[in-house]
Amino acid sequence: MALRIDEMDRKILNELQRDAALSLDEIARRVGSSKTPVWNRIRKLREGGIIKNQTAVLDAEALGFEACFFVLIRTSEHEAEWQAKFLKALQDRPEVQEAHRLAGDIDYILKVRVENARAYDVFYQALISEVRVYNVTALLSMEELKSTTLLPL
Repeated sequence: MALRIDEMDRKILNELQRDAALSLDEIARRVGSSKTPVWNRIRKLREGGIIKNQTAVLDAEALGFEACFFVLIRTSEHEAEWQAKFLKALQDRPEVQEAHRLAGDIDYILKVRVENARAYDVFYQALISEVRVYNVTALLSMEELKSTTLLPL
């Protein structure tokens, strides 16, 4: 059964997704509650799977990952064995920040973050040596206009 959340839960979630490092006191102050009920709600949201994890968002470019590629993959292989091998190949590569299976002409899209084009080629060569694909198109992002993890609660 899905966890039901109310307006107070939404307020707490909004604060946490903006800054998960906020203290309980600060979250409680911002949502108009006290610390214990806020803590109990956060615990309930974690246990219910609404809050999956807490992380730090890093500046990729400041860390030398200046190239972001969107990789469009078409495959003629759709068997379970191929899909498992493909999924493992993606999970084994930290360069892959996102991977989605699509409806339409393109089967998969990947968001790949690397240092430069040469590093992308290393990634590409490794991927195609492990899994067979019909067609790969790589699109280099020239400028990131918006990137967020915030859900519109």
